[in-house]
Amino acid sequence: MVRMAAEKDIPQMMELLRQVCTVHAKGRPDLFVEGGTKYDEQQLKAIIADKTTPVFAWCDDDDIMRGYAFCVLKGPSADTATTDIRSLYIDDICVDESARGRHIGSQLYEAVKAYAKEMGCYNITLNVWEKNPTARAFYEAMGMSVQKTCMEEIL
Repeated sequence: MVRMAAEKDIPQMMELLRQVCTVHAKGRPDLFVEGGTKYDEQQLKAIIADKTTPVFAWCDDDDIMRGYAFCVLKGPSADTATTDIRSLYIDDICVDESARGRHIGSQLYEAVKAYAKEMGCYNITLNVWEKNPTARAFYEAMGMSVQKTCMEEIL
């Protein structure tokens, strides 16, 4: 079942964050440290408490988190070059490697989508690493399409 994350979920969130970083480190060891985490426990407490950064948790029958989706409500923009829309950005999504194949990711995505509609968002956005084709295929299966491309030249 999907619910909003709580402070009691932080130990499981830390483990899932390590799993995400390990996947990224395998694809881009020049940018990511295997076993690292994007956030520490204090940062997670602040994220959970902030209404503009909702975190969705998929929990099993024992209320153990098996997946999450970190989100950020964005907009409307203050500039005059873009339309005045609200967007929900998926900052990070992860399903525990031991629980994959149980449609947890799609349930999380559908909960995020329902929340975005409820909040009056125009769209859902995210970034996906090119060295993670499994994630890209998942997002495309959820109905997402490429909005823009980020490019680099390593010097």
